[in-house]
Amino acid sequence: MRRDPFGRQRQRQGAAPRRGFNPRILILLAFLGYGAYYWFSNRTLDPVTGEKVLIDRSLSVEDEKALGLQAYEEILSQERPVDPDLPIAREVRDIASRLIAKVPEVEAALAAENGQQPTGFSSTFEWDVQVIQSDQANAFCLPGGKMAVYTGLVPVAQNVDAMAVVMGHEIAHALLRHGAQRMAQQKLSQVGQMAGAMSGMDPQQQQMVMAALGYGYLLPYARKHETEADHVGLMLAAAACYDPRESVPLWQRMSEAGGGQPQPEFASTHPNPGTRIQNLQSLMPKAMEYRRKFCADAPATPL
Repeated sequence: MRRDPFGRQRQRQGAAPRRGFNPRILILLAFLGYGAYYWFSNRTLDPVTGEKVLIDRSLSVEDEKALGLQAYEEILSQERPVDPDLPIAREVRDIASRLIAKVPEVEAALAAENGQQPTGFSSTFEWDVQVIQSDQANAFCLPGGKMAVYTGLVPVAQNVDAMAVVMGHEIAHALLRHGAQRMAQQKLSQVGQMAGAMSGMDPQQQQMVMAALGYGYLLPYARKHETEADHVGLMLAAAACYDPRESVPLWQRMSEAGGGQPQPEFASTHPNPGTRIQNLQSLMPKAMEYRRKFCADAPATPL
């Protein structure tokens, strides 16, 4: 090989230039390692569902209740609860009382089906329920037992059994700590966003990665939460002497009240109405058995 006047060897034609180590790869690996560590170190068994779930171990029950109370007070400062002496308010409180009274029995029964003992997570809840004047056909139950039912739900529910199914569903979200699970998922998502930004991905690439994470993980997980709440809430309503069979026409009415063509299930946080109704129908024999087992007033006739 010829040398130039300064004694440097000429690079052979066609040879690839040497590249140094890219520190962004190390940063990406560090974020991925932290994400994996966070995932595995914060997994815990939910005895009610029998599933391993992701809940940040640094989030205590008291912290979760405090967050629920803060959100509840903020909502009530912006929304208008109805007069607590109105018939609808008294009826909703009565439904809530019956459902809450059955929580320990239903938790224990569902945990026993998985060979587990219930955690008693809700034993320190300070339950409260309000009816909010609104056209929304909605309800919620926050960590700590803070609940609200919107008046727009009344004409859709049409009867106390259907209302109990909805309220049981919302209570189930709180019992199963779905809010805490979503917080842990959001933390993982933030780790992924930081990893993408610091690894040199351009904004379009980052958007593609987050979309894949949403469709492949976050949305299916949200739909799973809804299905779990349907299951537990249906058993709760049945145990509290409400008719779980009203859940099917309820969700048919909910679908009609929504109007228009629902978005594809894979792009939604909720199962589509058809899937939801099928799941509820498959659970009906079990729900009726819970009604016979836990409700002294339930008829002895088979489904």
